[in-house]
Amino acid sequence: MAQPDTAANLATDRVPTAAPDDAADDVRAAVAGRAHDEAGAVAVVDGGVLAGLVPLERLLAAAPATPVGELMDADPPVVAADADPRRAAWTAAAHGQATIAVVGADGRFRGLIPPPRLLSVLSAAHDEDLARIGGYLAGAAQARDAAREPVARRLWHRLPWLLIGLVGAMASAAIVGAFEEQLERKVLLAFFVPGVVYMADAVGTQTETVLIRGLAAGVGVRSVLRREVLTGIVVGAVMAVAFLVFALVVWGDGEVAAAVALSLLASCSIATLVAMVLPWAFHRLGIDPAFGSGPLATVVQDLLSIAVYFAVALAVVG
Repeated sequence: MAQPDTAANLATDRVPTAAPDDAADDVRAAVAGRAHDEAGAVAVVDGGVLAGLVPLERLLAAAPATPVGELMDADPPVVAADADPRRAAWTAAAHGQATIAVVGADGRFRGLIPPPRLLSVLSAAHDEDLARIGGYLAGAAQARDAAREPVARRLWHRLPWLLIGLVGAMASAAIVGAFEEQLERKVLLAFFVPGVVYMADAVGTQTETVLIRGLAAGVGVRSVLRREVLTGIVVGAVMAVAFLVFALVVWGDGEVAAAVALSLLASCSIATLVAMVLPWAFHRLGIDPAFGSGPLATVVQDLLSIAVYFAVALAVVG
């Protein structure tokens, strides 16, 4: 069921009300003699304006002649009629209240929001937050469907992308095979292919996760593009410098160390761009990027990383 778009639509005016001078005994009798949508508190209204709220337990414990104006909380938490229902629910929760009053722009009392409605809003907000954290664009219902769907649908959603990955793996093998002569002359180059590919995938996965969550939360690509690209370049530079020092100390081959370091810088930077473009493209096409962009990004990043690695190695080592 769709959630109301304002606090006023969530509230009900079928609640017990009283004037500040009304005696507690009279108000108790009025509450007992009528049906209400919410009777956990009595709204004390003076000239149509909310003066305060009296919790039902305080009303029941009061002496018969006590005016409710002396029992009420004169400064209860309230929300505006046009407030987002989630704000109303969180305001009530933050103040430890089971209900919350809604007032118009003129301060006039519009009603109370019953606890079940507040819980419904909180539950929907919780589901939405979990869906965003998981990167699902259509909400938690889609996340639950993906977790519960039968084997046939699981295969339908996943196998096409994994088959693309298999094609990419074969293409990667073909690229490596094309440099067989260089590898035979400089076997040390082969040692670092997995490391370069892994680092590019790791950097790309981090960017992809950030972007998918951002898209799910309504954050545009433009707002994160510059910072993510810069982050990818800096990460690549740090990895390159760290490896260069390590390789020179352990292997002492300056050409190979330089080739791998430059490849790390280039592949990490490229992986960041790939990890941003693919989820964005899936999002624009109306496809949930949580399913397809990961496998496809891995294929593209692996192919580009291997190609960049051997191109740099060929230029530096020969």
